[in-house]
Amino acid sequence: MTKRLSLVIFTILIIPLFSSPVVGEWKEDVWLNSVIGPERLTMGDEFGCQGYENLNIEDNLWAISSCRDYLVSMTNASRWGVSPISFGVSGSYISENASNEIINSGFKIIGDQLISNPDGLVVMDRNGGSLEKNIANIDILNSSEEDELISIHWIARVHDLQVREDKEVISWLVQQNIWFTTWGEWYYHSESGKNIEIQSDESNVISINLEKNDGWNVPGSVKISYDGQITSVLDQNNQLYPKYFDNTTHLQTGWRQLDDGIILTLNPGDEIKITLNSSDNSFSHQPLTTFNQLHHSVTVVGHHTTNLFKWSKDFQSDEFSKLRFTWLIERPAAITKNWILPVLAIGIIIAVPIAIRVKINEDKDYQIDESE
Repeated sequence: MTKRLSLVIFTILIIPLFSSPVVGEWKEDVWLNSVIGPERLTMGDEFGCQGYENLNIEDNLWAISSCRDYLVSMTNASRWGVSPISFGVSGSYISENASNEIINSGFKIIGDQLISNPDGLVVMDRNGGSLEKNIANIDILNSSEEDELISIHWIARVHDLQVREDKEVISWLVQQNIWFTTWGEWYYHSESGKNIEIQSDESNVISINLEKNDGWNVPGSVKISYDGQITSVLDQNNQLYPKYFDNTTHLQTGWRQLDDGIILTLNPGDEIKITLNSSDNSFSHQPLTTFNQLHHSVTVVGHHTTNLFKWSKDFQSDEFSKLRFTWLIERPAAITKNWILPVLAIGIIIAVPIAIRVKINEDKDYQIDESE
């Protein structure tokens, strides 16, 4: 009897060691629509998608559009647009079914370690290493090509382990005179620049306009070269158009004087008029890929972002405020209680006193036998 009870108790005690939590539901990251999310959105960050935590999108295509719906219910994707256009994929391969579902869900950009280019999607590469301590590499960041967008990997937690950021690399990065942007902002800025129309009449006025598009309303930039000096730069309301400086590293509308012309950045729907002091209205123009004619662009891509506070808390100081993040949001899994554990607890409560009582009675019987 004692042996059988011992075996039962041992089994009850050992089962919880092999009993894992059950993932049955999904929860919301409240930081997306309170405090942190609105702050990051105002700063210029972007929110994209990466599906559902611990789910492979190849086996769960529904998670692609569901992640989009979840994100839209919590926040806008960018200060330029409501719907997310960037999607993160784990690994180097994506099937045609998954890429089609991504396109059908309204995404335009995919990243960031794919070895192929799916039709209909713009692929962003992880070409800037990582911000993780002892992995970050300044040499990679310092050897960027002109007009290149550098994507730097960041993840705050791997399972239960917290990842430490490399503050030395980050401090160096924020001192660089480069464009700090996001995947979507970089993409639409380039597209808007290609759609800028310029013309001049018989006078000394150059007219520049950019029509609105069906996507995000991101400004576009153009370099205009001409002879003569500028008399005025006015918007469609005949108001002076603002200036920015050669060290402006975040996208904004305005203009900057060059030795041989001007750099101009305007919103979709704007019409700008440049008046020169010369009647010679000949000019040339070139759309700009990189804002403010800076050498290249950088974004930090927050992968598998299930908790925006944990993913962003190391970058909330003024020292790191120049950085811009593309947050790839995953809907976090909710861990539900395992019904086995309460049952086992009740079993232990019942079984242990019984086992003790049986043992005491056996000892009494043994003592009586010994006395006889």
